[in-house]
Amino acid sequence: MSALHSGDPASFAADVLAEGPPELEHVPGVASRRPTKTSAGGALIRDSTGRVLFVVPTYKAVLDVPGGMTEDDESPKAAAVREIREELGLTMSLGRLLVVDWTPRNGVWRDCHQFVFDGGVVDDAVACDPELEGVVYLTLDEAEPRIYPSLHRRLALAVAALESGSTRYAEFGREV
Repeated sequence: MSALHSGDPASFAADVLAEGPPELEHVPGVASRRPTKTSAGGALIRDSTGRVLFVVPTYKAVLDVPGGMTEDDESPKAAAVREIREELGLTMSLGRLLVVDWTPRNGVWRDCHQFVFDGGVVDDAVACDPELEGVVYLTLDEAEPRIYPSLHRRLALAVAALESGSTRYAEFGREV
């Protein structure tokens, strides 16, 4: 699996070649004036009782789902797979996309497209990353006071998407 994407590397390379040479800038500076938007990939991982797996980061005061920000030329799904391997020591292929959520700028963080994929069922996950204090399995109600309200809304949509089979689009955790 390539750091660029989570699909077949040979097909991806062929797709890149089929696009032709890199696009040139016809008006100098126009590309550098475009806004920079971030993206992140995360996973809804549950245990066999249906509780959601949360990571306990050392670098912020709230819980989060396994996953993280994309690197340059990396897809959100590949970022989630990479981060899950780094954070939990698990090599997994993620299931379908459950939610795409746009979150606005928040302090030092730029606005972001957040992608949540189905991470399936994993019992007894453990933290393997020094950036984590540990992991915890909680229901969404139990997690609510320990996560951002937008993440709570996003995960509620992810659970609904999992149950319905229909991907959801949201803005700041609210389906639109």
